Amino acid sequence: MSRKEIDPKTTTRAAAFELWMNAPNPMVTFFKTYDIMPIIQASKRFNMKLNMLMLYCIGQAASSIKEFELLPLEGRLYKFDQLAINTIVANKKGEISSCDIRYTEDLKQFNANYLHSTQKAYRTCKDQDLSLQCMVIGTSAIVDVELDGAIGMNSGIFNNPFLIWGKYRIDGPQALLTISFQFHHTQMDGKQAGCFLKKLEEAILTFKIGTT
Repeated sequence: MSRKEIDPKTTTRAAAFELWMNAPNPMVTFFKTYDIMPIIQASKRFNMKLNMLMLYCIGQAASSIKEFELLPLEGRLYKFDQLAINTIVANKKGEISSCDIRYTEDLKQFNANYLHSTQKAYRTCKDQDLSLQCMVIGTSAIVDVELDGAIGMNSGIFNNPFLIWGKYRIDGPQALLTISFQFHHTQMDGKQAGCFLKKLEEAILTFKIGTT
């Protein structure tokens, strides 16, 4: 499968495309704090990487929102039938490689995809790029420091939706993590972005030990 260029006038984003595609600053960033204790517990119980579980919950939340099938790029609008989530890997040279992981609803398969792709990126020191096959959601985890918020790249370089987070902090029974979510206004409006953040919260909070 590959991306397909579509006429914006045939979509619900026609007006947004006209208004925001060539706007000087079409990116919008929302911030939300989550209690990620359920997936921390699952990570420890099942010996799965916390980052992988975060990416899985992101994919789960995005997969039910049709605007994530679209991506504005270079003055055009593209549609995808598959979703991937990007993560940054520290490779064996001590540098970083970009790694796209294809999303699947099956957690065990997604975990296998994650381990295969990240290990390959580590060994080869080459980016694992699915941008021609999938609508990629970018992420960046700065886990050495707590962040109150972060703003990603501006339009023209990277129009994909993008999430950034830092180190979580323990507050009683909760593990609080602030996440920033940046999106291109051509791709979605605040309503859809808010729906995504709410679905992400539900995916994290309802992640039950034993569902894997």
